[in-house]
Amino acid sequence: MTTKPMLIEILTEELPAVPFQKELPNIKKKWQEILDRYSFETNFEFFYTPRRLILLHKQMPTKQCDKTKELVGAPISIAYKDGKPTNACISFAKKCGVQTDKLSTKTINSQEVLYFKKNTIGKETKELLEDMINQFLKNLNFGKAMRWASCEKSFIRPIRGLVAMIGDEDIKVSAFGVNSSKKTNIHRSISYDKIGFATIEEYFEVLKNNGVVFDQTQREYTIIKQIEDISKKQDIDVDIDKQLLSEIVAMCEYPTVLCGNFDKKFLNLPKEVIINSMKEHQRYFACFKQNKITNRFIVVSNAYTDDMSLVQRGNEKVLRPRLEDAMFFYQNDIKDGLDSQKLKNIKFADSLGTVYDKMLREQKIALLFNNDPNLIEAIVLSKADLVSNMVVEFPKLQGLMGYYYAKKMNKDDKICQAIKEQYMPTSDTAPLPNSLFGAIVAICSRFDTILSMFSIDKIPTGSKDPYGLRRAVVAIVRICLKFDIKFDIINLIDSLSPNYKKIDKDMIVEFFYERFYKIYKDINPSVIKAVLGGQSGDIVDFDKKLKALDMAVSQKEFEVNFKTFKRVANIVDETVKDINIDEAMLVDKTEITLVSKLKTIQQNNTNSFENKLSKLFALKSDIDNFFDKVKINCDDIKLKQNRQKIINNIYQEFKKIADIKLITI
Repeated sequence: MTTKPMLIEILTEELPAVPFQKELPNIKKKWQEILDRYSFETNFEFFYTPRRLILLHKQMPTKQCDKTKELVGAPISIAYKDGKPTNACISFAKKCGVQTDKLSTKTINSQEVLYFKKNTIGKETKELLEDMINQFLKNLNFGKAMRWASCEKSFIRPIRGLVAMIGDEDIKVSAFGVNSSKKTNIHRSISYDKIGFATIEEYFEVLKNNGVVFDQTQREYTIIKQIEDISKKQDIDVDIDKQLLSEIVAMCEYPTVLCGNFDKKFLNLPKEVIINSMKEHQRYFACFKQNKITNRFIVVSNAYTDDMSLVQRGNEKVLRPRLEDAMFFYQNDIKDGLDSQKLKNIKFADSLGTVYDKMLREQKIALLFNNDPNLIEAIVLSKADLVSNMVVEFPKLQGLMGYYYAKKMNKDDKICQAIKEQYMPTSDTAPLPNSLFGAIVAICSRFDTILSMFSIDKIPTGSKDPYGLRRAVVAIVRICLKFDIKFDIINLIDSLSPNYKKIDKDMIVEFFYERFYKIYKDINPSVIKAVLGGQSGDIVDFDKKLKALDMAVSQKEFEVNFKTFKRVANIVDETVKDINIDEAMLVDKTEITLVSKLKTIQQNNTNSFENKLSKLFALKSDIDNFFDKVKINCDDIKLKQNRQKIINNIYQEFKKIADIKLITI
């Protein structure tokens, strides 16, 4: 197969970094799908700058492979009747794209059937390239799209140029109203005019010599290296935010790192305010020295000039009003303090009242865990910073600004810390709160949201979970396990249901239980189901029981031992409520021994579920003897019932940990 290099370049106006970054992981996949669809087996590289998408094939087949396809139809006895083709034969010929007289036959498994060998001649790549490019661009999804000039198609930004080359040949294609040519854009600081080139190699030379670093990996390396050099020279540490770095890489064609300064008075702002003000508005990196923020910042310029001093001063000038605004907001917020009454003006959700109403519900939840006045005040103040100027400007700082304002109000450290930690964890793997009060406030907020949304039928469906209720369950579980907080789902819902419009307890409990299968995805689902079928709704107990049972199930001897206990579970009549054993009716030595050992286990109030399971499983030989030597279903009704109670007691003792009949191995 003959191959040649192939270059495709899509020239656009500046691509917005954030939506572009969201689609970036899919771009290579989508071009690969096009290649697969057209039966091209070839590797390629993908590059991008703010104004171009580049696809480079070093060895692109110049045509599709010829294909031979063998088609098999109906048996001859069905295909022809009285020597004439039947509908089965006609349909097969139509499928093959020929007349019936062009069909042949073949013997397969001793039966003669219709047969056709179809040869397809592969098309030249250059004939297919226009369709491939148009399909590729159509498949890209950056969210919002726009139309321009007379073009009826829409894209994230207007397409201003197109390059399509196979070898040195300029392949004439058209996409989104633009015709291809051997011309490309260079850095805007050098020229707005397109520059021509003759070969693919020359194309990359044109970019290299005119201020365009086309390889995003090289741009990232350049930025990091220059930041490291400045850090050493200035004796500072730079917080290289990975998300911000990837955005900047997508925003520049020729990166140059500069170090700027701002007035030291702004260091009186909380460091998070300075960092967010620089990051969100200006895309600057913060600088630190000995773990303290400094009045310096790192900016990555896209300018192409020998004198960067003007660029540096310009960025310093632009940053100042941003920090002035932040200082104004901060000082006014301190004067106002935290006032939860203002939350009455913020709607929480339809028919659920205001954020103030939510706070009152969270108070009632908190009292079920701890009635410390400091905890209740932490709940009262937890959402108060939502109405602050600073959080309105920087929503990501909610909770954190409340912490600083509470500190300024000389609130107890426990209260301040709880306000700060209330939104932790921010993801299924993010850090958890460090304080008990912070943990409880975080739980109360999430649990109220779950109960509230279920009460108005805002229940997650499929992949949709706009209120993050699934993440809320995972967070509650993680927090409870870290702090050993008793969280009995069933009892809590029973206690709290009067505070909500409508509560379907079974549905909410099931919602929690469904998450457990995700959280403990490495454990046999039937083991999880067995523990959930036990007699406790507490999360911490559930975790301990699950791990104890999982350890027992993983033992080599478990499968052999389990047969005995499965038999116990299968013959129990759970409708019988009275399971008190009458020891005076124990007549056989075997049942006397079994009951004696069972009583020892029941009276041992061990906190170790591993230990209890071990002792229960140790009853195997005594239970086997009981089944072998004692007739349970004897003629004496009272004796029969008493022996059934022995079995029921064993089962119920297991059920305090797990319903063993639900385990499958």
